Amino acid sequence: MNRYTIALKDAISMTDEQFYQLCQNNPDLKLERNAQGDLIIMPPTGGETGRRNASLIFQVYSWNEATRLGVVFDSSTGFKLPNGADRSPDVAWVRQDRWDALTPEQQEKFPPLCPDFVIELLSPSDTLEDIQAKMQDYIDSGARLGWLIAPSLRRVEIYRPGQPVEVLEAPTSLSGEAVLPGFILMLDSIYPRSC
Repeated sequence: MNRYTIALKDAISMTDEQFYQLCQNNPDLKLERNAQGDLIIMPPTGGETGRRNASLIFQVYSWNEATRLGVVFDSSTGFKLPNGADRSPDVAWVRQDRWDALTPEQQEKFPPLCPDFVIELLSPSDTLEDIQAKMQDYIDSGARLGWLIAPSLRRVEIYRPGQPVEVLEAPTSLSGEAVLPGFILMLDSIYPRSC
């Protein structure tokens, strides 16, 4: 299945509340909006992508449970970025003080902030260019660290504010650096299994 982008510019304008309601009314669809207001419809993931996402969530969640430094979110969570985009990273983490600064209503809907840390996993329905643009959206909106993981290529792109993208070929682990102190992501469960 493919992802689809519908250009709504000059045709339809949706408020944040209308977009939120559209998502609530269509729970079987994964919807995002880019900064231009285009509607992005993404297919459900396949088994291997789902398995990899579960491993990513488990590893970040386990670290966060031990440190209690923030809040972890899965790919079902939409974030309202400062540039107007509504994005759903595969894994997101927000510092506890930033999360606590939101009202209960803001926490319940699409949180109006950019996560401090994001992971995007390149799946068969994605194009590398689309996910790279999405990663740049996060960094431009305030993310402090982002990882784009391309399992089939065994490649990771690391995004940091004010720095060029760092590309790693077949790393076995990744450091959470100062953003997620002490966190190490092990990639053996993310790459394709050898026959």
